[in-house]
Amino acid sequence: AGGAGPCLGYAGCNFLRQRLVLATLSGRALKIRKIRAKEEDPGLRDFEASFIRLIDKVTNGSRIEINQTGTSLYYQPGLLYGGSLEHECSPSRSIGYYLEGLLCLAPFMKHPLKIVLRGVTNDQVDPSVDVLKATALPLLKKFGIDGESLEIKINRRGMPPKGGGEIVFSCPVRKVLQPIQFTDPGKIKRIRGTAYSVRVSPQMANRMVESARSILNKFLPDIYIYTDHMKGASSGKSPGFGICLTAETINGTILGAELASNPQGQGAAVLPEELGQNCAKLLLEEVYRGGCVDSTNQSLALLLMTLGQRDVSKVLLGPLSPYTIEFLRHLRSFFQIMFKIETKTPEEEHMGGEKVLMTCVGIGFSNLSKTIR
Repeated sequence: AGGAGPCLGYAGCNFLRQRLVLATLSGRALKIRKIRAKEEDPGLRDFEASFIRLIDKVTNGSRIEINQTGTSLYYQPGLLYGGSLEHECSPSRSIGYYLEGLLCLAPFMKHPLKIVLRGVTNDQVDPSVDVLKATALPLLKKFGIDGESLEIKINRRGMPPKGGGEIVFSCPVRKVLQPIQFTDPGKIKRIRGTAYSVRVSPQMANRMVESARSILNKFLPDIYIYTDHMKGASSGKSPGFGICLTAETINGTILGAELASNPQGQGAAVLPEELGQNCAKLLLEEVYRGGCVDSTNQSLALLLMTLGQRDVSKVLLGPLSPYTIEFLRHLRSFFQIMFKIETKTPEEEHMGGEKVLMTCVGIGFSNLSKTIR
């Protein structure tokens, strides 16, 4: 699919990952100029440069040109290659920043991807590896991307600012994706979660669990929150704690929420009780927003629908996040695909916020690098 259509041009540093991922999948060249051109410290940040290196690692034959100040980037995508890889993520963003990009690309590699990512596993900015493991992997399964080899394994945790975490992400390849009809989220049947603590008292995790339960127990009995206290080398280089909660419905919808403590030396100390309660409230907020996919994974769902067979896919989402809205614009530019968007007002039986029903016909994307055996 090399050079499918003319080179696309953009300005600015926003949505860099979206653009690189979609360029790679569509095989279209990309030129981004004026990257922080007006700032004191112009050009790409270290975490963006690290993401570009990662894209270069998982592809074969990509051409990447960056000017001296780092304010303009040219990218001619190669073929998605995959295989066994390692990558050091910049500690200024969490591994989730990189993993979100990989989740979009992994099913379309020539060889199944198995990658070790090192850096920060949980922070206050990006989705943590816990949340992606709990919500994104089940979503991939709905599109037929599943099997033994689909997993995210957390070997070590790493909290900011120093990181030191390590995870392994592996994903099988698929020639084609299944279209989905995912329009009824279903009632919530259980809540699961993980409260983790590293380089602080293990009691912190128990205190977060207690306080989260104090709120959630009012709504349903089936709640289980694991405590994960990693010791020694597997606890990374900085102290911290946090909690990740997911609500699962009878239809297999999984909605997630999470919070982490302030990085060492930044901001006031947070009480684990506050963190647990606030995370429970965030989860209830996510349930209120509702839909069949939570706000973190909206764009992943829409991408996989786009790349499906030439068949109708439908998914019901809660209110679209600004990131998702921009992603829809990018999908149109890279794949000429338009979604039908219908607003659903909350009827009596569907409580919660307004929903949108997203419908599209897949472009029949076929994984060219996957040879038929």
